[in-house]
Amino acid sequence: METKEFEFKGLAMNGFIALFVEFAIIVLSLLGFIYFGTGHVGSPIWSIVGLLLACILPIGFRKLEPNEAMVMLFFGKYKGTFTKTGFHWVNFLMTSKKVSLRARNLNPDNIKVNDKTGNPIMIGQILVWKLKDTYKAMFEIDSQTMAGGGSGTAPVTVSNRMRAFESFIQVQSDAALREVAGMYAYDENEAEKDELTLRSGGKEINDVLLSKLNERLTMSGLEVLEARINYLAYSPEIAAVMLRRQQAAAIISAREKIVEGAVSMVRMALDKLKAEGVVELDEERKAAMVSNLMVVLCADESAQPVVNTGSLY
Repeated sequence: METKEFEFKGLAMNGFIALFVEFAIIVLSLLGFIYFGTGHVGSPIWSIVGLLLACILPIGFRKLEPNEAMVMLFFGKYKGTFTKTGFHWVNFLMTSKKVSLRARNLNPDNIKVNDKTGNPIMIGQILVWKLKDTYKAMFEIDSQTMAGGGSGTAPVTVSNRMRAFESFIQVQSDAALREVAGMYAYDENEAEKDELTLRSGGKEINDVLLSKLNERLTMSGLEVLEARINYLAYSPEIAAVMLRRQQAAAIISAREKIVEGAVSMVRMALDKLKAEGVVELDEERKAAMVSNLMVVLCADESAQPVVNTGSLY
């Protein structure tokens, strides 16, 4: 979306020079009154005009800190954005609306959404944002009414205006987060093979969230510099069930490893006995030995040995 922002090219000068001119006008006006009051021939009209001008000129003084800007208006018409830092004087007929260009944090409340598989989850995010386009921020969205608390007559400060921008971002970030959460499953147990999930996605999920946010904020002139998911959990009503499911999956995975190791150890034992000629076992005795070893190696509790003092036959 093309920007309509441009730099202010109107009348502007160094504020200290303008202040010197202000004092000079006041001094000359007072000298004019003194000259006329001492009986000299002349008219005090220029002194009166000078004093009136001295009262009006201070309206044009402006002060900007680094990463601040002023949107300049001439009777409602946009005349550019003034970004020069320091003390300046501009045309006193200009109306200025100051905004901050500094980066800000936003940590909205966690929200409840459904993931791709329909499971309710709690998810939260943290954002770093800043104002990028002053024209869009001031005139493409209704930031003035929001900053004034819904009243067009309420005074609007810089902090109120920035809070209005923050409120706009908060609503759009909520919508973007719901969209992203609905695109992916919560974890690997519910996703297809090699599919990205909210738990395992990490940087990829954050990049998708950042892209979705900036798509929504293009029209507003606001930009999100960084977006991260900082909270992710199952919703309380299913958290206990899902915990048991995760525990069951962990137990199954552990059992698979135990059985795999036990089979390897039994094979190694049989091969060693045969290779070193310790004992000759028929198939029935091998089966019995394998059964006993598997029980010992795979049991949850320590096995109680039974010593056989008789013959194998």
